[in-house]
Amino acid sequence: MKTLLNLIWFIFGGFVLALGYFLAGVVCCLLIVTIPWGIASFRIGAYALWPFGRTIVDRGGRVGVPSAIGNVIWILVAGLWIAIGHVATAIAMALTIIGIPLAIANLKMIPVSLMPLGKEIVPTDRLLAGFGR
Repeated sequence: MKTLLNLIWFIFGGFVLALGYFLAGVVCCLLIVTIPWGIASFRIGAYALWPFGRTIVDRGGRVGVPSAIGNVIWILVAGLWIAIGHVATAIAMALTIIGIPLAIANLKMIPVSLMPLGKEIVPTDRLLAGFGR
């Protein structure tokens, strides 16, 4: 079922969404100071390609003041607008019955799009096995 949902997601928005995140990652990596956000954009882009069967967890003890400051800057510069885009897209997807799981996946991406630093994307089966918590 995850594979079918991922294929539908990929066709109806996941590919374009991932391209946007990858483009943002390239731009951020070109501007040397913003490399941490570029790496986070690549990570989110990979998640946007194939979201079903994966989830977002905190990295644990490796999150500190620099990540918190970076997340605040990210929210002010891009994160809020990206989150609004995810909500708007989720509303549009939820208008059809087949789009409801896609809308839920889109809403699931909001926390990592708002605060990407200090987050990790892991398979849900590894999380259930005790990884990440």
